[in-house]
Amino acid sequence: MRHSRRGFLAAGSSLVAGGLVGAPWIARAQTAEFTYKFANNLPDIHPINVRAREMAAALKAETQGRFELRIFPSSQLGSDTDTLSQLRAGGVEFFTLSPLILSTLVPGASISGIGFVFPDYNAVWKALDGDLGAHVRQQIAKANLVAMEKIWDNGFRQTTSSTRQIKTPDDLRGFKIRVPPSPLWTSMFRTFEAAPTSINFNEVYSSLQTKIVDGQENPLALIATAKLYEVQKYCSLTNHMWDGYWFLANRRAWERLPPDLRTVVAQHINAAGLKEREDCAQLNATVQQDLTAKGLVFNQPDPAPFREKLQKAGFYTEWKGRYGDEAWAILERTTGKLM
Repeated sequence: MRHSRRGFLAAGSSLVAGGLVGAPWIARAQTAEFTYKFANNLPDIHPINVRAREMAAALKAETQGRFELRIFPSSQLGSDTDTLSQLRAGGVEFFTLSPLILSTLVPGASISGIGFVFPDYNAVWKALDGDLGAHVRQQIAKANLVAMEKIWDNGFRQTTSSTRQIKTPDDLRGFKIRVPPSPLWTSMFRTFEAAPTSINFNEVYSSLQTKIVDGQENPLALIATAKLYEVQKYCSLTNHMWDGYWFLANRRAWERLPPDLRTVVAQHINAAGLKEREDCAQLNATVQQDLTAKGLVFNQPDPAPFREKLQKAGFYTEWKGRYGDEAWAILERTTGKLM
């Protein structure tokens, strides 16, 4: 089943009409043996939550009510960093988190977000469904978490601003930009001589509205569903990094499931992730027209000067040292030589 952009927005309208926005969506079972929580930081109408609701219903049906999944969107259970702590403690069983934010716990996870290295989705999926993804999942396992096999999509990230268009690296100099709490993001924008500030996603809108920062960077689908266009004027299609969501499980909770349930749950999570990838790519590809109609002004910068500045400033050399030769060699199998 394909979900169009209008389908996602219509789904959101129906939730508003029914008074359900902000409430956890529950696929209820009469006598569930296992009731697990899935938390995320995304609006109800984002493809992750649309597919998660389908997944929860399918799991209820296939397990004949043995497994119940409760979905908590929009950071209802806390900020990204708070929810990650809850995941590790077992208060939340499942959580989707960007590799770059996960890197605060698993430093090697952020390698998939290195700036200006993936030209398109084909390169992303070749790496993340292949050796690079397997390498990162091994690193995540060392932190006592379980990462599902298929990473979910967020998209290529774009830069928005209330004050200026970003056309060249020089336009980032002194630019007050919100970034997620991740060393890689901060490092990259400091290399461009910007002024990055780490802010959790649930505070981004208010931070832009009150001018704590002048801009932010996120995929178009999230700019649309989180209504960031209301507090931003310009959008530069920088495609500066790809970002996704590892579907993470608390290891103890995961291992409490009998093997037959683990197999079924993993199959449905991975299948939903593949559908969400299609949805997200489609939404990112088509939502620009809507955002333009809402007043966002777009421009398309040349990525070459940005990548060249990172190379000359030693950004790639520094991060190769942090990730190690093995991980960097795995990355370059897809991207080619970066230095």
